[in-house]
This record gives sequence, structure tokens and C-alpha cells, in this order.
Amino acid sequence: MKYHQVTEIIQKLLTDSGSWYETFEHEPVRTSEQAARTRPGYSLQQGAKALILRVKKSTRDNVFVMLVLPAHLKIDNKKVKDYYQAKDFRFATEEEVMDITDGVQPGAVPPFGNLFELEVLVDPKLLDNQKIVFNAGDRRFSIAIKSDDYIKLVNPKIHNITA
Repeated sequence: MKYHQVTEIIQKLLTDSGSWYETFEHEPVRTSEQAARTRPGYSLQQGAKALILRVKKSTRDNVFVMLVLPAHLKIDNKKVKDYYQAKDFRFATEEEVMDITDGVQPGAVPPFGNLFELEVLVDPKLLDNQKIVFNAGDRRFSIAIKSDDYIKLVNPKIHNITA
């Protein structure tokens, strides 16, 4: 089956770094809840939900960032605004997501913002899991990896951003 090129890039990155990982092919999913049902042995809490936001720091200063959190939680707007010292933020539009990720569909964006030149901010609750799992560039393909390897490969900032 042919997947988005980022799927192969992530697998090569994991293989080259000697990281443990496993993959899942499944029916197309859009939500974290749907994805959790397709990944045997993994819970919704282990799902890494990657969100791309447009953060407005001032009238002229807007930046796209990636937030990564456990799939069962929601972001806390105040915590995100405070962290970025932002006036406001919004979710990236589907068109913006596709442009930033070179064609990855919303719902398939992997938590590897570094591959898209995005700052990555991870909620520490996700890292309480020994292993995390995520859609890897396609709504039909997931990868599970060890949290420690994720931190080494992505080097995210870690801050409480969930409600």
C-alpha cells in the first residue's frame, strides 16, 4: 500500500536511530477514538494527538506550532496562551495543515513537527506512557514507539498544556 512520504521518513528515522517501533495498517480513521480501536494493545491515553496551531503573538507576529498531547485530553486555552505569551491562537485550517506538511491530511499528522520545521510542545502526561502511538502521515497507518525515543528524535519542549 502506498502512503505519504513522511511515513517512510519516520520509519527510516526510527530504524537508523535503532529505536524500537511497531506499525499498524488499518481502515482510515480521522479521530483519536477511532484510531484507538484499531491499535491492539494500546489505549486512547497512549495516543499522541498532534495539533497544528497558528499562534498570534502580536498584530504582525503569527507563528505555526505543533502541540502534542494524550488523545483523551483537550488543550487548555489559557495555558497555551500563557506559554506562548500570545494574544490568541487558532487551529490551522485544513489547507494550512496540508501546505505545512506537504500534503498530510488532518487526522494523519504525526507528532514529528521537527520534520515540518515546527516547534513542538508536548504535554508531560503523554510521556507518562512508556510507549506512545500515532498516525504516521496517513489515516490508514499508525506507529508505536517508546516515549524516550520520541524525546530523543523530536527534542520537544515539555509543558503542561491540557485541561
